[in-house]
Amino acid sequence: MNFGRILRRSATYWPDQEAAVDKRRRLTYRQLETETNRLVSGLMALGFQAGNHVAIQAPNCTELVSAELAFYKGAMVKVPINARLSGEETVHVINDSHAVALIASAQHAAALESRRSEMPRLKTIIVIGDGPGDLTYDDLLAKGTDDFEPLDPADDDLAVLHYTSGSSGVLKAAMQSYGNRRALLRKNLINPRGTGKAFNTVLGHVGPITHASGMMILPNIYMGGSNVLFDRFDVEEVLSTIEKERINRIFFVPTMVTRILASGLVGKYDLSSLTSLTYGAAPMPPAVVRQAMETFGPILSQGYGAGETTSTVTILTSDDHIDALAGDGKRLASCGRSYFENEVLVLKEDGTEAKPGELGEICIRGPEIMQGYWNAPDLTAEVLQDGLYHTGDIAVTDDEGYVFIVDRKKEMIISGGFNVYPSEVEKVLYTHPAVFEAAVIGVPDDEWGEAVKAVVVTRKGHDLSEAQVLDYCREHLPGFKRPRSVDFATELPRNPNGKIVRRQLRDAYWKDAERKV
Repeated sequence: MNFGRILRRSATYWPDQEAAVDKRRRLTYRQLETETNRLVSGLMALGFQAGNHVAIQAPNCTELVSAELAFYKGAMVKVPINARLSGEETVHVINDSHAVALIASAQHAAALESRRSEMPRLKTIIVIGDGPGDLTYDDLLAKGTDDFEPLDPADDDLAVLHYTSGSSGVLKAAMQSYGNRRALLRKNLINPRGTGKAFNTVLGHVGPITHASGMMILPNIYMGGSNVLFDRFDVEEVLSTIEKERINRIFFVPTMVTRILASGLVGKYDLSSLTSLTYGAAPMPPAVVRQAMETFGPILSQGYGAGETTSTVTILTSDDHIDALAGDGKRLASCGRSYFENEVLVLKEDGTEAKPGELGEICIRGPEIMQGYWNAPDLTAEVLQDGLYHTGDIAVTDDEGYVFIVDRKKEMIISGGFNVYPSEVEKVLYTHPAVFEAAVIGVPDDEWGEAVKAVVVTRKGHDLSEAQVLDYCREHLPGFKRPRSVDFATELPRNPNGKIVRRQLRDAYWKDAERKV
């Protein structure tokens, strides 16, 4: 079934059920069906057509939900852009993706308006609300019609360009096909979490729906559920909204769970509606998992996946959590087992499958694996081999197939659920006149999972303090990429070829940690 027809069916079955809710608007399924029809037909009235790449950039809002479903109806390619990216990174994504139109918040539209000459393929900026752009979102809806017959893309047609940082620190796009997205839909409709109702689910989206959290929108639309959108993470706002909207399913990155537990605010609100709390995107210490289960009840599950796998490929179910607590608790450190159509393998360097307890790289095959990286055949060849996606994560399994991630093959830092590559931060540090050399690593952090740390060698004759480095980074980097601490050294470790060895620096901070991520 075409994704657009899924929405039309849900609008027929549950016309007055709320489909998408934010601080400003509440859209029923009937209203969402009409708005998406107007949106896609409005885009086509402007001259855009099936196969065109259209970008979106805004904090979570109902317009982003409408845009995604409208693109599906028109067989267009969605280019979601993280609202927290810098202007430079945003321009890169728009150019690299070949986006011809952008739907953006007023803030993001204003930031890009002065840089139009740098984006020659971008024809139209559509602004949500009032702000600079070629036309407003409401103007676009006015150009459309209430009825639109959804198009039928093939399974191998491109649906989404999902941008993620590469091993070189350069943003690259995983090409997710319509077939990949259909596999995502199937695996979320047959989901072993063991909690939550199949229909009338009220799903809270705290993370950006341009990324992992947004993967759940279409399955929830299929089931007639409501999507409650948070435009930022604020502990009290999250808790009060759970109470007010009677949210029963929600996804958090571990940093969010840690902050909620530390806030002392949980007891102020009625959270009894919650039947499923899923965490993922970064490891969460077992001690925190235990505390969360004591606080929220036996409703936790964990997911592991990536943009390259069109979301989750392993699940540690709520029942797994309960069983782990009843035993020795070791399984709380696992990211679970594969389920439904995908196959998760742990392979040794020689390509053979690791036995339980042996280290190997997590490799995945299945219908949800991306087509490759957009315009990056060399990077694609590195990770897609013989039908397997090589994740770069090093893990072991136990006798029952549970996967335990112990390290990363590459040097990516996951801080608060966001991917940070050292070279991205180092490039900024090296522009400071007092910095001679710099290396950036991830160090253990109870709140963030990993915190970004800079190790700096200052130039002779220059004085430099930690506060000065942090202030400089605050001016040049988005928040999630900034170092949270700085150490100073007289020299940095190097290999025989003269290359700085980040791993040697990193190991000193992780030597007493049970896990290496």
